[in-house]
Amino acid sequence: MTRILVVANQTLGCPELEEALAPYTEGDAEMIVVAPISVSEGESQWDYPPIDRYIPSAEQIAHALAGGRLEHELDRLKRLGVTARGEIVDHDPVGRVQELLGESEFDAVLVCTLPTRLSRWLRMDLPGRLARAAVTAPVVHVPGSAGPSL
Repeated sequence: MTRILVVANQTLGCPELEEALAPYTEGDAEMIVVAPISVSEGESQWDYPPIDRYIPSAEQIAHALAGGRLEHELDRLKRLGVTARGEIVDHDPVGRVQELLGESEFDAVLVCTLPTRLSRWLRMDLPGRLARAAVTAPVVHVPGSAGPSL
């Protein structure tokens, strides 16, 4: 069985990621999708000036958006016959990826980022950091576009 670990959020469902995953969807495959939440600037001033009603925090909104994208991608993979599961994690997924790699073996880790001019993950060298952390599996960087809206 081929086991793939996917790290993506805003690019989930984009054509570039679908193309990169296509070779693994034929045959017996299992995929674990890790969707880190997006960090929003200005979180401390999300509701300024404070008003007398409930407004979800930026983190709650980011969590809900990542959850919706993850759900759509898992449904798509399952329709293709792939065993798939996923989880939403903190904005910096290196620790969680290390845990998953320690729990079981993977054939590859695919990291799908937005284009260079838009990607916070590339500015923080996420593909490189994951490559250094994932000594047991190759890390493949997939530059992608924003996935479909929810």
